[in-house]
Amino acid sequence: MDILANLALGFDIALSPYTFLLAVIGCFLGTIIGALPGLGPSNGVAILIPITFTLGLDAVAALVLLTSVYYGAMYGGRISSILLNIPGDEPAMMTTLDGFPMAKNGRAGDALVISGVASFVGALLATLGLMLLAPLLARVAYLFGPAEYFALYLLAFSTLGGIASSNQAKAALASCVGLGIAMIGLDNTTGMPRFTGGNMHLMDGVDFLVAIVGLFAVSEVFVFIESHGKNSAVGIKLDKVTIPYREIWSTRWTMLRSSVVGFIAGVLPGAGASLGSFLTYMMEKSIAGDKGGFGTGVAKGVAAPEAGNNAAAGGALVPMLTLGVPGSGTTAVLLAVLMTLNITPGPTLFADRPDVVWGLIASLLIANFVLLAMNVPMVKVFVRILSVPPALLLPGVTMISFVGIYSLSGSYFDLVLMIAFGVMGYVFRKLDIPTVPVILGILLGNQMEDNLRRAMVLSDGDWTFLFSSTIANGLWIAAVLGFVAPLFLRRFLKKPELSED
Repeated sequence: MDILANLALGFDIALSPYTFLLAVIGCFLGTIIGALPGLGPSNGVAILIPITFTLGLDAVAALVLLTSVYYGAMYGGRISSILLNIPGDEPAMMTTLDGFPMAKNGRAGDALVISGVASFVGALLATLGLMLLAPLLARVAYLFGPAEYFALYLLAFSTLGGIASSNQAKAALASCVGLGIAMIGLDNTTGMPRFTGGNMHLMDGVDFLVAIVGLFAVSEVFVFIESHGKNSAVGIKLDKVTIPYREIWSTRWTMLRSSVVGFIAGVLPGAGASLGSFLTYMMEKSIAGDKGGFGTGVAKGVAAPEAGNNAAAGGALVPMLTLGVPGSGTTAVLLAVLMTLNITPGPTLFADRPDVVWGLIASLLIANFVLLAMNVPMVKVFVRILSVPPALLLPGVTMISFVGIYSLSGSYFDLVLMIAFGVMGYVFRKLDIPTVPVILGILLGNQMEDNLRRAMVLSDGDWTFLFSSTIANGLWIAAVLGFVAPLFLRRFLKKPELSED
């Protein structure tokens, strides 16, 4: 009964014309920000923070606007992933694996509709989970210490062999390259510079947004130049766009499973939407097997990561609100906004400021339906982007990428570094080395190292501490199986095919 009363309070706040208008504006701006390469939810929220203070918004209004941008950006990230093979943000990387092949097969509209519905399902279930299970799931997050987190990150890397490439050796090499890049900068413990070559610009490390835009957007420019526009993402011709009701229905269990896994990944502080999309894609690919056609343009390969990363985005709000610990980079920005507004997130927030918490939850429930209405009926508007001549569209995307990166730091060095990553991405694509593990290594490398060091400090250097809990042991077993099992399963599944020929 308390939940119903609090939810009624929340809807009373969320349905006020002013708050509802802010939610709609946030959804629209967030979708655009998410679709633009080089930007993403964390940058979109950060850019709009000065506006919230300029307008003099109170805590509820500011949080509604910024979280609507957050949810909208998670929806919008799939657009450029599917249409241009350039993720709008890092959680949308996995969507490119099947979304872009669907677009090349003339089904970009179907991919956008399916991904939009999957995003809605994941975000809606995550918001309901935030409302119903926040205290319980917060206790679960307490069970994860440095040993468990290290094993969790190892699981993410070990499963990339089966996700990003048919050659696990190349995937492992790419992961090592990403981890090596993550080591660049000042050591978090000693403060000593590592692998900087004396360059002051590298003291803070390599920004993962620079790496993402370089490896995807800039490398796409080089591929376009080499092929003179042939077989390029921007050269796709589309048939009539329809809503694939049958495929949406066939992916219902994929969306539900991915939403649950993604939500759990989001609740764990530091895991975030990126890991949620990786794990859900890996899970659905393992369920389908080699005959599932993942990587060739299947609906489940689009639905799984989109449901997973949107559910993780909602799940990341749980530790922020109940523990005061950000679950992702974007929630870290939101946490800073709350602190600036003299609101302290934590276990007492639900009792001290129910208007903030339940107004936010109700607004997110409404925002999900607003985003569904924007992203499904307006699919044709997004598809029309491809009608722009490649000679105009690709330079425009490149310009947005350069402006987006330069606006973050104002450093020319980041632009040079982005071009260097573009060259590296082009070379990797020519050698058939996946670039997704590189990005994952840059994203999770520092956190993986920090948790390993914490584990060693707590255990006084005893490496067996990494296997000291049931959860950690379960994750270690899953990591080993995730790396080794595909070698045997792929060989086993191919035998019947050979015998029939």
